[in-house]
Amino acid sequence: MEELHQRKLIIRIGKNTLSFTMPDPANKEQPFLYEPYVVKGGISMAANLREAFKTADLTAIDTRRVQVLVDAPSMLVPVEQFDEEHIKTLYDHAFPAGQEQRTVRFNVLPSLKAVCLFAVNKDLAGVLQDRFDDLQFIHALTPVWHYLHQRSFTGHRCKLYGYFHGKQLDIFSFQQNRFKFCNAFEAGHAHDALYFLLYVWKQLHLEAEHDEMHIVGEIPEQEWLLQELRRYLQKAYVINPSADFQQAPATKTAGMPYDLMTLLTKGR
Repeated sequence: MEELHQRKLIIRIGKNTLSFTMPDPANKEQPFLYEPYVVKGGISMAANLREAFKTADLTAIDTRRVQVLVDAPSMLVPVEQFDEEHIKTLYDHAFPAGQEQRTVRFNVLPSLKAVCLFAVNKDLAGVLQDRFDDLQFIHALTPVWHYLHQRSFTGHRCKLYGYFHGKQLDIFSFQQNRFKFCNAFEAGHAHDALYFLLYVWKQLHLEAEHDEMHIVGEIPEQEWLLQELRRYLQKAYVINPSADFQQAPATKTAGMPYDLMTLLTKGR
């Protein structure tokens, strides 16, 4: 059995959420430990993380290999145009930093011929770097994009995906191993989500009779939204992670975000 100190720790950090996950591949019945942390309002995420290190059970285990899953605004750059020296300028132009001190990270998405840029608060990164020797920063959408891109090859019709997380809706579609469309919208309410999904559908000139809409995640008013989508589209579906991932243990964990489920079940 793998020693505890050799295990990898996954820290997922969202705008107002924080959790710790430790995979345990040797345990077939429960192949990971999952520990969400209740974020305190009024203090920074870096301060919350310091507090979590004092109380969270999984952070007491001596480990050096850490993946940090970051749920933050992202920017996609075609791999042919990627230049690491210019990523901060590009990202700051798309998402002005204001007073926040941050570092810009990137993940290469080879199967999609793109690079994902995202930012990590400098204080937050400092807290992590002070504690861990081996850090890997991954954008939360990376495993979702990778898996749903593979899934898009089933059947012959175009597919539009909507992923709901943290009152945000990421909408994306693929064509010939590239992104055909990818954008994020504030959509804490079902009516807003319906508007954005149908707007993008129309923008991409998808066919209501044949093409497919798939939504997943923390869907607001799921039954209402699906019913409304089906008023305009013949093929609108909710992805059920439990069925899609063949009853994988991660799908049975209450409150676990779909991107973390996907990382644990399918990898990056």
